[in-house]
Amino acid sequence: MTDPTTATATTTADASTAPDARAAAFDRDHPVRPIPAAGPVDTSPITLTPAAGEDLDPLWAAVEPLTRSRSNDVHLPISLAFAERLCDAYPAADRELVRVTILLHDVGWARVDESRILSEGFTGDWRRAGIRYEHERQGCEVAREVLPGLGHDAAFVERVTAIIDGHDTRPVAYSLEDALVRDADRLWRFDHAGIALASGWFSLDPARYTDRLAEEIMPELITDAARRMAEADLERSRALLKTGVLR
Repeated sequence: MTDPTTATATTTADASTAPDARAAAFDRDHPVRPIPAAGPVDTSPITLTPAAGEDLDPLWAAVEPLTRSRSNDVHLPISLAFAERLCDAYPAADRELVRVTILLHDVGWARVDESRILSEGFTGDWRRAGIRYEHERQGCEVAREVLPGLGHDAAFVERVTAIIDGHDTRPVAYSLEDALVRDADRLWRFDHAGIALASGWFSLDPARYTDRLAEEIMPELITDAARRMAEADLERSRALLKTGVLR
């Protein structure tokens, strides 16, 4: 007779390791990795192309108090600018979904214990830290609170939260929009402003941090456009910060 406890444990383990149908469908739709760009790829410094337009200003205003945690008032605008470049390179993506989601993806950091952000979220096995799952959940709650009042229907809000939920902790993307948000979230790290902030979060000097970007973060980028942008930014940042000497 099968031990019910063992059977339950086995089923749970199988479920946790089984490939997600959404990720599998995305892989089938985009079998070549990194995903080739269909539009123009701008690899110039991101300061030359800040996010365009004022259509998102009401959303920025709604979450402004939540952007003051963990330097999100720097991270989010830069990530949005990268997201818009990625949307130019991948015109098949839902541009509104990508732009709204990248703006909101990290606002949940403002609703977690700030004293735990650096101590848990940027040390050890940081991708699996409980504080990271918590900020994703809180970010989804913020999206559900603010987006309906700005004219977004329930279906759109669900698409936004499906990307926010797991953007740091889930190892796979579920859609092209999900992939662009993930890549934009990482691309800001290659700019000198991202290096200045994030190297301190990880207690690394800029030289060691840029090494980490090349070794660990670059391979995570899903799209070819993002990789080309990252490579250009990393080269510029290393030259600017003299990481060949200051190490």
